[in-house]
Amino acid sequence: MHLTRRQTLAALALAAGAAGLPGLGAAQETAGVAEMSLGDPNAPVTLVEYAMFTCPHCAVFAQEVLPKIKENYIDTGKVRLVFREVYFNKPALWAAMIARCAPEDRYFGIVDALFARQQDWAGQASEQAMLEKLYGIGRQAGLTNAEMDACMQDRAKAEALVAEYQKNAAADGVDSTPSFLINGKKEGNMPYEEFAAKLDAALGA
Repeated sequence: MHLTRRQTLAALALAAGAAGLPGLGAAQETAGVAEMSLGDPNAPVTLVEYAMFTCPHCAVFAQEVLPKIKENYIDTGKVRLVFREVYFNKPALWAAMIARCAPEDRYFGIVDALFARQQDWAGQASEQAMLEKLYGIGRQAGLTNAEMDACMQDRAKAEALVAEYQKNAAADGVDSTPSFLINGKKEGNMPYEEFAAKLDAALGA
């Protein structure tokens, strides 16, 4: 049965509560989820990015800094990027659920769209309107409403995503976005030139 947007929204809100988002209850122990990455798995430098889909600074990084890092370091085999989603609020989780609903080879395309159109979907006055906008992004990536309904109803997946985020963020001391690790060393947000200098240092250049 095809679910209405309102039914989907209500069910995912329940999943978010069960998953332990701020002020919404305790997280449950769940299995790990797939780690999303770009670049050569054997690259000498690993750059871990912690980002939230509703974070304006994360959107700026995604649109202005990451393309240069990708061109000069990731695509050349020097750096592997590991992208870790952060869920400080429910809409960030909803966006992640849409992105992860697609096959993995489409994940980063949806991520790019979520950040490029962040003001449009995250700026909606109601959660219902926000969800409609997110579904629109999913449809542009080739997902059907029925596929997205099924993904958004997956309470176990929502719990697993939040549990993985909580585990990684606690281990790496992440409490703001965007945050980064360069070969395990925590770094804050910075312009491309500073990123390049730190990546070059890690590469021994």
